[in-house]
Amino acid sequence: MKSVKKSRIRAAAAAAATLALGCTALAAVPSSASAADGSLAVQYRTSASGVTADQSEPWLKVRNTGSGAVQLSAVKVRYYFKGEAAGDAYRFACSWAVKGCANITGTFGTLTSPTATADRYLEIGFTAGAGSLAPGADTGDMQLRFYRSNWQPLVQSDDYSFDGGRTAYGDWSKVTAQLGGSTVWGEAPEGNDPTDPTDPPDPTDPPEGAPTLFDDFNYSGHTDPQIAAHGWNVRSNSGGPGVPGATWAPENVTFATESGNSVMNLETSTAGSGESTKQTEILTRSMKFRNGTYAARVKFSDAPVSGPDGDHLVQTFFTINDLKAPMADDYAEYDFEYLPNGGWGESGNILYTTSWETYRPDPWEAVNQHSEARQSYAGWHDLVVTIDDNAITYYIDGQVFGTHGAAYLPERGMSINFNQWLIDLAGQTSTTPRSYDQQVDYVLHVKDQVLTPAQVGARVSAYRTAGTAFQDTVPAG
Repeated sequence: MKSVKKSRIRAAAAAAATLALGCTALAAVPSSASAADGSLAVQYRTSASGVTADQSEPWLKVRNTGSGAVQLSAVKVRYYFKGEAAGDAYRFACSWAVKGCANITGTFGTLTSPTATADRYLEIGFTAGAGSLAPGADTGDMQLRFYRSNWQPLVQSDDYSFDGGRTAYGDWSKVTAQLGGSTVWGEAPEGNDPTDPTDPPDPTDPPEGAPTLFDDFNYSGHTDPQIAAHGWNVRSNSGGPGVPGATWAPENVTFATESGNSVMNLETSTAGSGESTKQTEILTRSMKFRNGTYAARVKFSDAPVSGPDGDHLVQTFFTINDLKAPMADDYAEYDFEYLPNGGWGESGNILYTTSWETYRPDPWEAVNQHSEARQSYAGWHDLVVTIDDNAITYYIDGQVFGTHGAAYLPERGMSINFNQWLIDLAGQTSTTPRSYDQQVDYVLHVKDQVLTPAQVGARVSAYRTAGTAFQDTVPAG
């Protein structure tokens, strides 16, 4: 569900990964959300009331109808609609909000049981900065909108949550609200209780002894022989993604100690030309990773280390395998991609998580699903993606960021990758040299187990307490 331009670039990334590589049901142990005692109501109006429109404009208020304060970070609101065409991508925007647009997130999902009036939803969430609602209080205006990524008109009259006659706020039960993971307001389209796809069974302790990859990235430099011995390849071969003429520079993958812990740094630099652009990537040589939990602690950057800002940079953590043929159904890719300065048609910071089923490079066709948030993610973040037999779930800093459907589950193994690269040179046209850093603290994969973010943290702490900087017990193939 990314834009065509973005998808074409990621297709090049898949091919590049192939070059660089040399070419039962899972134990679900999810986290539980907590929230203060209370209930919610959602009010709705539209400022785009036409049967068709350039963009849909659901304006919302969330009201606390309970007896206790409610943390907005525990609230999720869903607006349900019918997509215009299979594979269409949609984008979310916040025009104005009393709580501040920076504190409101919007992600898109696909319903497990499509109906005549809904096969997708827009899920509205809140950051910690949105604060709490006292009993009887509401969020005030949230002037929201979404639109097709190609800016073609969309039909609203067949959307479950739309009502063109509601031009003033009023309670609206065709928008649902969850509080701490439980539905407390509204009625979803038939067969699509919002807790069904994402609410797991009660947490249990994960079984011990599952095959695991853990790497604390405790190396002396990019030529350290232990990097290859531990199954990694520091990329030097040519090819996409990125600026034509750019090179992949292994010497720009470095290691340092911060606060007593080793971290890996990926430096990407340019002086405004393809020939001066140096990008960085490190990836596992083996494509042996499939279902289970993937986690990394990554530091994203909004500004360059030196030189002028503004380049269309992509900072990533992802898994991928090779496309064996156009539209091959065993292709898979699961991405965290942060764009600090926009790109792919975006003007500001945006974070994507995307699950890929397959694609065809020419003529272009893609089958994927994505979630997104337009806000700064500068700094350290805990990134987790879990893949079980039913869904792919992305977490950022312990909170669910997006859940993607069973259609996007992997059919075979993948490699684990980190890279940093430039989409183009249009964001900053200066010839003054500049460089950007992306740092990685650790990576963890636990085969065939779905861990909560808290359990990921406990595993990493246990490795460090034991003095274990690397372990790989994941079998080949």
